[in-house]
Amino acid sequence: MLKSEIINTLQKKYNNFSTEDIENLLDIFFKKISISLKEGKNIELRGFGTLSKKINKEKYVRNPKTNQKIFKKESFKLHFKIGKSLHRRLNPNSND
Repeated sequence: MLKSEIINTLQKKYNNFSTEDIENLLDIFFKKISISLKEGKNIELRGFGTLSKKINKEKYVRNPKTNQKIFKKESFKLHFKIGKSLHRRLNPNSND
């Protein structure tokens, strides 16, 4: 689902808000999430899941084309752990 589709869906459901208001609200929401992740905080959305920042350690990697070793600096990746409610909705016949 695209951001524009989310905005259109919310605008239809809450027609007393303008499209610009909803877009600003989503921008603030996403900005707050990214700032919190940069600070090392976890984001927990009850029933949906948890977002956290994971570290990729420094290491030597190999370029498969040239077989040359390259040093890769420490980097970060986003980790998502699905919440129980969302897991049950996606997997209704699961025993979890």
